[in-house]
Amino acid sequence: MTLRIGTRGSRLALIQSNWVANRLRALVAELDVELIEIRTSGDVIRDVPLGPELGSSFFTKEIEDALLDERIDVAVHSCKDLATSMPHGLALAAVPLREDARDVLVSSGGALSELPAGATVGTSSPRRKGFLAIASPELVIVDQRGNVPTRVAAVDEGRVDAVVLAAAGLARLGMTNRVTEYFRSEVVLPAAAQGALALQVRQNDEAWTELVGTLDDADSHSAVMAERACLHRLGAGCQAPVGALARVESAVIEIEAAVVTPMGIVRTTASGTTGDSDGVGTRAAEDLLAAIGLESLRAADWAGPPPRDVGAAR
Repeated sequence: MTLRIGTRGSRLALIQSNWVANRLRALVAELDVELIEIRTSGDVIRDVPLGPELGSSFFTKEIEDALLDERIDVAVHSCKDLATSMPHGLALAAVPLREDARDVLVSSGGALSELPAGATVGTSSPRRKGFLAIASPELVIVDQRGNVPTRVAAVDEGRVDAVVLAAAGLARLGMTNRVTEYFRSEVVLPAAAQGALALQVRQNDEAWTELVGTLDDADSHSAVMAERACLHRLGAGCQAPVGALARVESAVIEIEAAVVTPMGIVRTTASGTTGDSDGVGTRAAEDLLAAIGLESLRAADWAGPPPRDVGAAR
């Protein structure tokens, strides 16, 4: 048997996809796994922020197209890159055990509170910008894109004083020694599904769905579903300053969610059983919207462009 795994070609993406491939080879001795590198629009567009005028699903669309066209059998994504509505015909077969979901600071000048006024912090994420602007308004936030090593190098070369990155990416690259500070969720709440991998298949492909499903971690999957449901109900696009983090313990799931608004940060929590992960995320979103006074973030100019509805599955 040959399993074709679709992946981006970045060092981090290949580490993640090889981890999946090796786990599957260990399960099925006769399995031949081929990694197929696919260049996404997010890899091509490197010099400007990724806005809706340039497209959508920047790091996943081309891989999902290959899956739908049967050029690959399984797609490996960073789960936070997946739109909350997937294309018809595709399904999320597995979410392996989640890595550290937190954001971190990589700095040449100490922790966030130790950076001097006017210090530059690199990030292009509206979510990170929003939380940082409230936590340390004296800092200068500058746009920065690129892969993890490139962004860390910007600190080493003095182009910025610090950068904000996902802890999971640094861990998978063996670069946790570069972490200056792990952010508590009260300071910078992670992006929904950050730190998790998403293994995507065709809905009608029962054989590969069953095999890939053996890598699923039930608690990680439930947490990710709650976070994605929260984003979906909020109507939050990729430019929305929204964070969400769910935790599971003894079949109980609790989600912390927040929106950075022009009036400040609005936060909430919700909880329930893991069997109702979508409901938990949806309730959190509805609490936030009620506090903000909106039916959906689609109605708020400050929340950025609304997401493009490409399907029904989450």
